[in-house]
Amino acid sequence: MSDNWGRKRQILALLSSGQFVSGEQLATELGISRAAVNKHIDALETYGVAIYSVKGRGYKLANPISLIDASRLVQSIDNRCFYFDEIASTNGFMLSHTTELKNGDVCVAEYQSAGRGRRGRTWVSPYGHHLYFSLFWTFPQGMAQAMGLSLVVACTLVEVLKSFGVENIGVKWPNDIYLDNKKLAGILIEMSGQADSQCQLIIGVGVNMAMSEEQGKGIDQPWSDLSNLVDMPDKTALVIELQKQLKRDIQLFEREGLAAFKARWQAADLFYGREIRLIMGDTSVEGICRGVDEQGAVLLETADGVQAFIGGEISLRARE
Repeated sequence: MSDNWGRKRQILALLSSGQFVSGEQLATELGISRAAVNKHIDALETYGVAIYSVKGRGYKLANPISLIDASRLVQSIDNRCFYFDEIASTNGFMLSHTTELKNGDVCVAEYQSAGRGRRGRTWVSPYGHHLYFSLFWTFPQGMAQAMGLSLVVACTLVEVLKSFGVENIGVKWPNDIYLDNKKLAGILIEMSGQADSQCQLIIGVGVNMAMSEEQGKGIDQPWSDLSNLVDMPDKTALVIELQKQLKRDIQLFEREGLAAFKARWQAADLFYGREIRLIMGDTSVEGICRGVDEQGAVLLETADGVQAFIGGEISLRARE
């Protein structure tokens, strides 16, 4: 960790009490000038950290921030762990180092300057507010072997979040996680190598933990976070459990395929048995959602019978 980020993390730790802390006190605790404190505060705000500043009272965090305990993370995971205060993209970092990685290696960051979601969307990534996580895995038989993997990852994420006391969560095909019917988490799987031979997959996961009001304004769909929980999950513990459960579930998927997860998917599927509309470019199909097949396609019961649909440009919505 650079000294620059070390100072910023010290400031955040002092502000984590939820009370106002004066600039003079911060300067004294850190052994730096008031001007230096102001410079670090300004820099944190450019990284998306909302900080109240009140003359005569000092500074206070507008939202809780949970930072990774790097030493505990490394000690608790058998694989390699790459941890950054800031990075362009955790997926991008892993993609650029595939020849050096082993199954289960992870990259975690507190801030992404170029976080990505599905279909090229930007994933809003303010410093310390959320979880930005990527895991590496190799499939020797290529992309065909990985068909349906995104649904497996969604099932994993639901199970892990439930183990931390998160309720009222479910999945929206193909791999979005919703809390109280608003998007809580997303999954982006990217590949390098050959589609018909050995390929390397990067499984990216983003979970909203404590979205600031200002950052939330930049999101073009209803969103949720974990800030209303009585006990906010410890982010380090969440990463550790997510990595371990992903390894177990991917190994099960390699042995038994998506069939081993269909019951878990159906139990979490927010649209199962409901009338829905699939949007595919300029066309759409309406029917009753009947879950997914063993390739991960969504099943839709229409007037012509049950049909399977799959594709990167398909959207799923409740029928109005």
